[in-house]
Amino acid sequence: MNLQLHLEEPLLDAYFYEGDLLLATVTVPAEAWAVLPELEARLRAVVAGLPRTAVEELPGGGAGELERFAARG
Repeated sequence: MNLQLHLEEPLLDAYFYEGDLLLATVTVPAEAWAVLPELEARLRAVVAGLPRTAVEELPGGGAGELERFAARG
């Protein structure tokens, strides 16, 4: 997966809905990010900067997943 895409367009959709690819990325186990700490920090900053209105529209508890990811670290 190209994390650069998330840094440039965080709500990019893969196939299902806007932000689906981002949600799949932020829900990987925290241990997986151990090898990419700089990218994790950058992605957390991008996620934290997303407009609340866009995040609230994500289905299935997506807003909570993004909030948890942004709060890690």
